[in-house]
Amino acid sequence: MKIFVTTKIPGDSLKDLTKAGHEVTISEFNRPLKEEELVEKVKDADALFTVLTDRVDSSLMDAAGPQLKIISNYAVGFDNVDVQAATDRGIVVTNTPSTEVNESVAEHTWALILSLARRIVEADESTRRGGYKGWEPGIFLGTGLLGKTLGIVGLGRIGSMVARRAKGYNMTVLYNKRSRDEKAEQELGVTFAELDDLLAKSDFVTMHVPLTEETRHMINKESLAKMKKRSYLVNTARGPVVNEKDLAEALRSGQLLGAALDVFDNEPDINPELIGMENIVLTPHIASATWEAREKMGQQATQAIISVFQNKKPENMVNEKVWGKRRK
Repeated sequence: MKIFVTTKIPGDSLKDLTKAGHEVTISEFNRPLKEEELVEKVKDADALFTVLTDRVDSSLMDAAGPQLKIISNYAVGFDNVDVQAATDRGIVVTNTPSTEVNESVAEHTWALILSLARRIVEADESTRRGGYKGWEPGIFLGTGLLGKTLGIVGLGRIGSMVARRAKGYNMTVLYNKRSRDEKAEQELGVTFAELDDLLAKSDFVTMHVPLTEETRHMINKESLAKMKKRSYLVNTARGPVVNEKDLAEALRSGQLLGAALDVFDNEPDINPELIGMENIVLTPHIASATWEAREKMGQQATQAIISVFQNKKPENMVNEKVWGKRRK
């Protein structure tokens, strides 16, 4: 079977595909492929090993050909794949959620919270520029976390891990999701709040929602105005959850004291005004970038392909209903 991998992957997981006797072609570019490049590369592939920067729509599936059996997406999210189009064609779609990925994103969320609160990035840059002339009592004053209120928007697996870590700072944790989760409240000591109430009371707000039409730009001019004065916003979910133009205005006006983004509205392009601001921390979509998480993702993505080729139902199927009518 022919497998096309759209970018170079860390670790040794791809070797499992060749060991299983399959023909593996890996993109020679260490960057997202352009649309025309993808169309050319996927021809005659039985499986596509894709990443979140690949737009896998119906035209790309058709360009691959009627033998395409699986799209193994090396990511937890799968908004880059037209799942309905794949299902209509009998193509299996899988993703790579895991404890390792969830833990790494939760850890990065806290790294960003701490960086904001203690102004780590600003202080580092100033020191490197020669700004440190000796101890002073008033430089880079930050915000203590002890006893503050953390608002978690989206209390799924990652949001829950973020909540557990808040206990060490004796923080009050508010959460918002579609429906109240009494089990999580008992286990994590968190309190349900309507979104407006959460925004108004939280010193730190962290986003952990999937990208849907409902969540697209849910953090905008109106919701930012409802946030507690001089609070902080963190987003490690999906870029389009936050309207970057409105965020820039909230930071400029002092409505927010700071923000941290690992994801962006139009990746890899970032609002130029945000780049020039000192009270924002920007990281290049690396929340899940640990060796442990990447190795697990690679194992899951390769095993999904091997399973489908062996007519075995893979784990983490996104479109479960396609299995009975899948391409063989």
